[in-house]
Amino acid sequence: MRIWFNKINESRRSMVEFAGPQMRIGRDTTNEVVLRSPLVSRCHAVVRRAGAELELENVGVNSCLVGDTEVLGGDKVKFPPSVKVRIWPYTISFEVESVTTITRQELETHLRSLVADLELRLHKKLLERIDLYEMENTRGGRQDSILLLENNIEDVCRDLQVFRKENDAILEEMAGLALRDLSVNQLIMETAGDDVFDLAALTANEFDVPATLVPERETELHGLLQFLREKLQLEKLPDVSGKIHRVEERFNDVFQLVRPHLHQELRRYIVLRMLKKDLKDIVFGFGPLQDLLRAPTISEIMVVRSDQIFVERSGVIEKSGRRFISDKVTESIIERIVAQVGRRIDKSQPLVDARLPDGSRVNAVIPPLAVHGPCLTIRKFPIQRLTMDDLIEFGSITRAAATFLRACVINHRSILISGGTGSGKTTMLNVLSGFIPYKERIITIEDTSELRLHQEHVVTLEAKPANVEGTGEYTIRDLVKNSLRMRPDRIIVGECRAGEALDMVQAMNTGHEGSMTTVHANSAREVVPRLEILMLMAAELPIVSLHRQIASAIHLIVHIDRQPNGKRQVMQIAEVCGMDPQSHEVIVLDIFNRRNGQTLEPTGYLPTFLDALVSKQLLDPKFLYGQPE
Repeated sequence: MRIWFNKINESRRSMVEFAGPQMRIGRDTTNEVVLRSPLVSRCHAVVRRAGAELELENVGVNSCLVGDTEVLGGDKVKFPPSVKVRIWPYTISFEVESVTTITRQELETHLRSLVADLELRLHKKLLERIDLYEMENTRGGRQDSILLLENNIEDVCRDLQVFRKENDAILEEMAGLALRDLSVNQLIMETAGDDVFDLAALTANEFDVPATLVPERETELHGLLQFLREKLQLEKLPDVSGKIHRVEERFNDVFQLVRPHLHQELRRYIVLRMLKKDLKDIVFGFGPLQDLLRAPTISEIMVVRSDQIFVERSGVIEKSGRRFISDKVTESIIERIVAQVGRRIDKSQPLVDARLPDGSRVNAVIPPLAVHGPCLTIRKFPIQRLTMDDLIEFGSITRAAATFLRACVINHRSILISGGTGSGKTTMLNVLSGFIPYKERIITIEDTSELRLHQEHVVTLEAKPANVEGTGEYTIRDLVKNSLRMRPDRIIVGECRAGEALDMVQAMNTGHEGSMTTVHANSAREVVPRLEILMLMAAELPIVSLHRQIASAIHLIVHIDRQPNGKRQVMQIAEVCGMDPQSHEVIVLDIFNRRNGQTLEPTGYLPTFLDALVSKQLLDPKFLYGQPE
């Protein structure tokens, strides 16, 4: 049996052969597999043969991963040889009788690494020929600059002999990668003009089509893309997200049918086209982030280091396979992003919050704060807004609970939505805001404008950070205070993070019932202690006084959790019933919760304002507490 191992994010692998019934893995040289790292135990794990499978026993202190399963110290697990083992910072794979299966994601990561290495060499050569940084700043004659850049890329490729015959095999794989990206981008650009899902308008990229295009090759390329669409049966799928998922999952299978049509000239043209686009993105755009930003299947982009870019797809974090060519390029693109909104980032100000033109939230940290190089986090602005029907279909909430919340919003019940980071608080706030009657005047207050209400009478306010001179800052609290002078029927605050919680609670208590906001908390019952802390940041008041304010202002708490599989679910809907006269604690009782851990069910507790909902024919108790339709 052969054992292959390498440090995570390093392409070079080491190999040992072993024929015994079991092998030991650890950092001591007495082990059969030696992993030289202080993070690995002296003897970390023992792997034994178990028929056609292998068995791993963790004999160390730290855990390890077998596939996606975490194995703690003292635990055992059986697994097929094709599954990889991760003992941080190493990845280990086993080759028993046949070559270890390479997954689609591993192949893509390897190919993108090769492409990035090639683009780094091209970039260095281009810097010797032309001033790329000056070209970036000279945007007036952009078309001439693009043409000059593309011609130089072709010349450098010839100088480096990129397309020599010995590279045919790897160039064919790169052409396949380029075709997959083109297929996805083609689907995105077809959304142009869609009122709801116009991804193209937000991410249109003038660099997709080369200035030095060859009509004959473009015709062949279009034919291949159309052939791929037909084989993937994309037209049978209803939306762009589903089509992109189909391309990402099944492209490699269908690509085998395309290989015979990739003659040398077409293969060369496709790869050169990809290199030109990527390098133009680096010089003028957002580099490897350009395509990730436009993909509707990705909700978050996380740059850990220049060579590590993670994304969140369907609530699950995974490696994107893409990478920046250097730390310098990463910093340059971060500066480009923040400059668009009049912010700056440098060694004197190495941390910044900003947003992209489409509203996506950006947080960037560079050295000296970021030890291992520039770090970037982008929470993408969702193009397609979810409705309550979507949440019911996803299993995030039941129809009975949704009907109850709708009645509460119409009846001017003040609602606070709680949950952790990325749990879906803003999404739920947007959904519930959609139930507010059209005739009411709504004022929304946010750090970054994300709410998209369909009512006509909506005033949208957004906080403003201080400028370079340190002046001109307007906080959420400033805007909440000002909103009280704007004759609002409802005030909706995107999130209470500080002293604005006190102003929000006071607003709910002074004729603005039916207002809504969100707060970070781990459960509905932890909302009250959380609000205490936030309100004390604004004023030193007795806890009893704060409790009276909270108990009289807030009617409902909706708590949302993000599950390990990435699914967001409403875990509790609770009523704030008042204050205990003895203990002076705020009483919070669940109306709905997931007691069985599976479904959101009524607890049997009737809210104190149920009569008001029933008398106004907003709710049928039989439907609420009976079997959902």
